[in-house]
Amino acid sequence: MGFWDAVLGRSKPVRPDLDRLFGLPGAAVTLEAGAGFTPTGLGSVCFASVEGGAFAQLRHDVEELLNSDMATDADAGRGGAPVEFSRDAYGYTWLLVRQPADDAPALVNDLHAVNTLLQDGGFGPQLLCSLLGFTNAADGRSLALVYLYKRGTFYPFAPLPGAEKRDNGLELQVRAMLGDDLRIEEDLSRWFPVWGAPGL
Repeated sequence: MGFWDAVLGRSKPVRPDLDRLFGLPGAAVTLEAGAGFTPTGLGSVCFASVEGGAFAQLRHDVEELLNSDMATDADAGRGGAPVEFSRDAYGYTWLLVRQPADDAPALVNDLHAVNTLLQDGGFGPQLLCSLLGFTNAADGRSLALVYLYKRGTFYPFAPLPGAEKRDNGLELQVRAMLGDDLRIEEDLSRWFPVWGAPGL
């Protein structure tokens, strides 16, 4: 931090640390033991839309990256990790990745690889968040652990079925549960709802 930043009370933004994503498999174990939520095998990355030739190249690069992983997975006797692109009502692009539900580490590896590819390709400023989906088989509830790229932090998002409402009690319970596994976002106003996000 520079002298004038200190004098004027400005702080440097947190440098994104994509390696924090590797804390998700451990958090998944904690979530299952403490609240009965298990991974769905779905994860996604959200970024501000990239247009034209840049988007076509980006899509090609992502598919090539994950298809090379699929070939390795096939050799190992596992299903691959198909990727789907979609655009939401706000114009953001979502990239959905699939892996077997019992292989959270492979899904996290894919999410990390996609984020790294975007960051290294100069699309870091467009990256918004990544999420990993969970479900509770006992009551059918859904949950996502959302990673805020620019903050380097996580928060839980628990949508309720039907109307756009969330289970705040569950979110706070999960925050307390995962404090040792993940760097949880302290500012609750940044726990943005991601209604209808692919992977939920």
